[in-house]
Amino acid sequence: MSETNLALIQRRIYTIRNVRVILDSDLAALYGVPTKRLNEQYRRNRKRFPEDFAFQLTAEELDLLRSQIATSSSHGGRRYRPHVFTEYGALQAANILNSERAVQMSIFVVRAFARMREALRGTPELARKLTALEKKLTARLDVHEAAIVEILQEVMQILNPPQLPEPQRKQIGFHP
Repeated sequence: MSETNLALIQRRIYTIRNVRVILDSDLAALYGVPTKRLNEQYRRNRKRFPEDFAFQLTAEELDLLRSQIATSSSHGGRRYRPHVFTEYGALQAANILNSERAVQMSIFVVRAFARMREALRGTPELARKLTALEKKLTARLDVHEAAIVEILQEVMQILNPPQLPEPQRKQIGFHP
């Protein structure tokens, strides 16, 4: 399997509950089995899948996921909440499926998870750099914003000069 295929697998990995997971339908497609069969084997072998290996999405998580990946809603799509598998769960699923393709693909799935882990290791330093950059930009924007406000005030004074009270004139005529 090539780098592009590995990248395709990486795109199917989502972060849910602060854990990187892959949907049961995506994993089944990779392993070359129907989703129904994967879930069937998952249910039959529940003891092999602790909560940190696989879990079922909540309704809120499913709604959030649907908005991210544009899966269909109740009309024509899934009618149940999917299961998701972590890196270890994906490997365990390959073991219970016992298909040649599942064994081969499990290696690539694990590599995709490992690549994502490597990519995220550099994230704290990147986050620090972005925060520092944001502070610099904010400081510069504050200076520019103050200058812009001053200029706008000057323009407003030119466009709307203050109204001076009219000087009182001496009245002509007889005043008792």
